[in-house]
Amino acid sequence: MNVQPSSKTISEPAREIRILGEADVVVVGGGPGGVASAISAARSGAKTVLIERYGYLGGMATGGLVNIFPNLSDISGKQHIFGLNQEIIDRMKARNAAFCPSKEDWGTTESSVLEYYLNANMGWFYVRQDPNIGGRERLLYTAVLDPEVLKAELNDMVMEAGVHLLLHSWGTRPIMEGDKVKGVFFESKSGRQAILAKVVIDSTGDGDMFVAAGAEFDDELESNFRTALAFSFWIANVDINRFEEFRKTHPMKYALLMKQLTEEGGHSFYFNSLLKNQEGVLWFHTFQIQEIASDAMDVQELTRVDVIGRKRALITYEFLRNQMPGCEKCFIMQAGPQLGTQGGRRVIGEYILTPKDMESDEIFEDTIVVLANNDNGDISAKHPSICIPYRCLVPVKIDGLLVACRAFSSKASVNQWFNIIPPCVAYGQAAGTAAALAAKSGIQPRNVDYKELQANLKKQGVNLPG
Repeated sequence: MNVQPSSKTISEPAREIRILGEADVVVVGGGPGGVASAISAARSGAKTVLIERYGYLGGMATGGLVNIFPNLSDISGKQHIFGLNQEIIDRMKARNAAFCPSKEDWGTTESSVLEYYLNANMGWFYVRQDPNIGGRERLLYTAVLDPEVLKAELNDMVMEAGVHLLLHSWGTRPIMEGDKVKGVFFESKSGRQAILAKVVIDSTGDGDMFVAAGAEFDDELESNFRTALAFSFWIANVDINRFEEFRKTHPMKYALLMKQLTEEGGHSFYFNSLLKNQEGVLWFHTFQIQEIASDAMDVQELTRVDVIGRKRALITYEFLRNQMPGCEKCFIMQAGPQLGTQGGRRVIGEYILTPKDMESDEIFEDTIVVLANNDNGDISAKHPSICIPYRCLVPVKIDGLLVACRAFSSKASVNQWFNIIPPCVAYGQAAGTAAALAAKSGIQPRNVDYKELQANLKKQGVNLPG
């Protein structure tokens, strides 16, 4: 039964809310942007609290099973994103829980190297055609990480930085004083509590804090797969050699079986795991299923997609096990405890990133990250990178608040290319550093000195112009 919306209302009794504590910086949301915000704020000397609704950190990178850090380099192989992104990858590599191409292969056109990623169906994340060399394919610097190990590693990074972490805690509303955010209400098994703060960082992904604070926002979405919700899952114990041999030697039969799988409601597209010691694992990221694209802010739609997603995962697993050579002993290894989504509300900031910025080489005076611009053909060839200004993280009217997630100030048509995990980590690193500077100086985040912010980010290994 679908509960129909009602125009009726009910009054909630006023009550006294316990203040758990006070902090310089409170970060709401422990996804890629939130983790980076908390770590950078705490490392910059701010008393920092991180509130996360699930029992783990990482958001889409862990719970959503979107364990891919793409576009770290441009098409030529030049790395643009450093800082906390690179630190996370290095720490994961030290645990044998990350994989990426060797540095000497970044930008290569060598077909034998490219085939490895293309055969794994990972071409979208690793391979681009370069118009500057006649459209030949080249290899990007992209990393894949083990999401379970990443959960533990992010815990370590947060704790080492001195962040006060609150898992199983859902940030519900900002505490307002006029147009200024003064803290956060949150719900947990301990009941409704509050934390006061000098600066709050909204890293919820969907702008839950800035919407509740009354900030202006844009919720227009692009009608493509990037607005779809995804129920991701992994299937393990596949004999990859037999599976791939069947696909290559019986292409027509393979195609017919996969067509049948799709018609029965399953998923036919998968990635081969590139993680070492996880051979025989297929990754299913289901953004391409258009009919389940829906509003990530509608709880009934979230429920519907989760139910459908789990059913389709089961259909996929049973079909492969019963019909596909090499899959006779496969099983569902894990399914994402949270739905994947890339499209949603975006704050109206002091600067709004538009498609024109992808065709510009402007270096903003408040640039806080340089990103690779890989996904727009000839435009990318002429303009391989794009600068993101700090003002994209600053709401136009609301004080005491920064935004560090995919909800940064941007038009939908450009947001879709720069709302993935590495950019969000970079936004978080900038927001956390800026929040610490604002708290220390007793000023609003919008008044942080750009030069001081950039100098601090450079000390953290962030790649900035000049």
